[in-house]
Amino acid sequence: MPTAPTAPGAQTAQTAQTALTALRNPLAFIAARWTPQPRTVRRAAFTALAMSVLIVITGGAVRLTGSGLGCETWPKCTDDSLVATSEMGIHGLIEFGNRMMSYVVSAAVGWFIIAARAAKPRRRELTRLGWAQFWVVMSNAVIGGVTVLTKLNPYIVAAHFLAAMALVTVTAVAWVRSREGDDAPRPLVGVQVRRAVLGLTGLAGALVFVGTAVTGSGQHAGDDSEIERMPFGWDAVTRVHSLLAWAVVLGAVGLWAALRVVDAPGAPRARTRELVAVLVAQGAVGYTQYALDEPEWLVAVHLLGSTLVWIAVLRLLLATRERGAAPGAVPPAAGAAAHQPVPAAVAR
Repeated sequence: MPTAPTAPGAQTAQTAQTALTALRNPLAFIAARWTPQPRTVRRAAFTALAMSVLIVITGGAVRLTGSGLGCETWPKCTDDSLVATSEMGIHGLIEFGNRMMSYVVSAAVGWFIIAARAAKPRRRELTRLGWAQFWVVMSNAVIGGVTVLTKLNPYIVAAHFLAAMALVTVTAVAWVRSREGDDAPRPLVGVQVRRAVLGLTGLAGALVFVGTAVTGSGQHAGDDSEIERMPFGWDAVTRVHSLLAWAVVLGAVGLWAALRVVDAPGAPRARTRELVAVLVAQGAVGYTQYALDEPEWLVAVHLLGSTLVWIAVLRLLLATRERGAAPGAVPPAAGAAAHQPVPAAVAR
């Protein structure tokens, strides 16, 4: 039998109800109508990570070009204009461009939140990581505004950078988690190795933290005017930073050797090799930068290196356990090393 046509009034009411449902809970509305492929979720996670690294670099460009006060106030660029004007020159353009990068990062984070929420089966941890990214972006935007309003106070500038690194942390964890399953964590290495990795992570965190003091007491204040600097001797704090860097390098090399001795699974060994490689490259850049009296372009490379080092550390930390295969992933071959029991030598 032919279906009776829907009355115009009923069709209008149904459309209104659909629109109201979408407004009340847009994520649930999208999730009910779209199921992204697992690779789409992984790509969204990687995009958010890449954008979080990029905004660290663009923020560094603001500082290194002396454009920190290119926009003299916040949230407007000037008292009379929301955007940069031609009278503000290149510094205004660079600072305003970095502000616009926040919207690019927000879009990438939003895409990840939507993809994670719509994934089937639902992965609540990924959704929570997505919302954590959102709140870090929002809080760092406020810190960035305070940075301008306080005329580049070095401690607020340091907080701005550390908040950016917090975003790198959350996006990196989300990217790794998007590539694995949701089984209960199963350790791939023994307790002593896990403790060593945790200690190495703490040292790397201290390295990043002390790096803000090196920058805060160095010559790149972020503007050509007289800007307050941290009251540390630059040579002294640079030596502390260097000692921490050597501690992280030696710790990573020692960990790599230990993992070979105990015949640890391939994942943590591979992540340790990657970390050593990134650390060696970053160390070479750091010493060259120091010898050449901090040329701007090399400082920017070193800034990029700091994000890559931290991502490598996080990947190593997460590689000490496994969570099963990601949804949609091809199961590994039977007897693969990733699913073998932890060797007795490693478990000790």
